Amino acid sequence: AGPTLREQTLQTFANVKAILEEGGASWDDVMMMRVYLTDVDHFAEMNEIYNAYFAEQNLKEAPSARTTVYVGLPKGLLIEIDALAVLS
Repeated sequence: AGPTLREQTLQTFANVKAILEEGGASWDDVMMMRVYLTDVDHFAEMNEIYNAYFAEQNLKEAPSARTTVYVGLPKGLLIEIDALAVLS
């Protein structure tokens, strides 16, 4: 996706969205997201990207997210995201 946090975050959102759609879900079905960063200094930038991305998705509100720093991601990865979606 690229070396920057922005590029990796936007690609990760695209990947999660594709998985949601394949399962018959959408961002509206996401109850919680977990965001793993490799650098504590990326919190502010990630929050800015997160808020802007979901503002563009025309949702009532962005999914709730828990963000943590995790140093075990493969070299070069700055972010990992997983989502919990519930279908009725």
